[in-house]
Amino acid sequence: MFKKPLVVTLALLLSACAAGQRAATPQETAAPTARAAVIIPKPSSTPTQMPPTSAPPPTAAPSPTSTPLPVYGPDEFPEGINPLTGLPVADPALLERRPLAVKISNDPRAIRPQWGLNKADIVYEYYAELGRTRFIGIFYGQDSPTVGPIRSARLFDEHIVRMYKAALAFVSADYRVLNYLFSGEYADRLISEYPAGCPPMCRADPNGWNHVLSDTSQLSQYLTEQGIDNSRPDLSGMRFTAAPPAGGQEARQIHVRYSSSFYGQWEYDPARGVYLRSQDAAEAQTVADEQYTPLTDRVDGQQVQADTVVVLLVPHEYWFKQGRTEIFDIQLHGFGKAYVFRDGRVYEATWGRNADTQVLSLFNPDGSRFPLKPGRTFYQVMGVNSQVTQPAEGVWRFLFWLP
Repeated sequence: MFKKPLVVTLALLLSACAAGQRAATPQETAAPTARAAVIIPKPSSTPTQMPPTSAPPPTAAPSPTSTPLPVYGPDEFPEGINPLTGLPVADPALLERRPLAVKISNDPRAIRPQWGLNKADIVYEYYAELGRTRFIGIFYGQDSPTVGPIRSARLFDEHIVRMYKAALAFVSADYRVLNYLFSGEYADRLISEYPAGCPPMCRADPNGWNHVLSDTSQLSQYLTEQGIDNSRPDLSGMRFTAAPPAGGQEARQIHVRYSSSFYGQWEYDPARGVYLRSQDAAEAQTVADEQYTPLTDRVDGQQVQADTVVVLLVPHEYWFKQGRTEIFDIQLHGFGKAYVFRDGRVYEATWGRNADTQVLSLFNPDGSRFPLKPGRTFYQVMGVNSQVTQPAEGVWRFLFWLP
């Protein structure tokens, strides 16, 4: 991360912090009459489960005259193909706007399940502070009617905003982080609950939690109404192919442990060709104590899934530390090591980002672009000192470690 001096930002944004959110006042959330408020669906007490899917029958090996599977990226994508997923979109008009990056809470456990993770094209999970992690979802090829709970920003979000030329929706931040973010050239694309108000960012109270939720289509509309450039940016840089690369090792299970409180597991479902996410269900002082429960999405009631899971090993440094206040500089620029999981296998690769506005790319040892599986990509951001082990065949474990 490139350091910039702190500047004084708007006083009305200094009130939020990572530990919690204050209730909105009527004056702060007065809704403009030009937009309808986001509709918050009533959460189900028992999310529906994905019906079992039988494995497809084996198919004959393709003949030499078979139509080859398409390869998209990293530079040119055909009309209607999402450059962030490599898939055709139902509404190509959605690709004529900016992506939206939304901060989504992962703590405490009682706020789960979240809304909208399965609607995002790309999701990053990273270390926030004090053992906690946070998600940031990037929405482009499709909208989510509800997304959240939306929480506060971190320094890491700067990378997402610049890489994907995105607008960022969040609920304030530590004043030092706000000063930094609002000094950037992307400041007009930062959508905070205040002064945006409701809609597009509205308070709801399911199960006693004072959540901030939104509708991604309303966030995009708000951006346009504010006179901010909401046109399609250059998002080249990713490569996609349905055919899995040669080589690799078996990878049916992935464990990512950030702390005794925040740890997750990905399990490969060969019938559907995706990795399914489970999340910590209890405190676990040791690996043997870990307990998991499926992480579901309240929008569709299904378990959170990813077509490709990428573990990024990235330098972490303290940007500010005093008492229980921790602010990390996660240096997602330059090059580093990556583990790419797709089609039940794992491949070692290099992640690369030479310029601030360059989309994160993955590379083979020979320098060619590593192909992601078309669909949703979930990035696990871990420290360069994180421990990587294989406790059993096909099982990979990553233990986050600070400098």
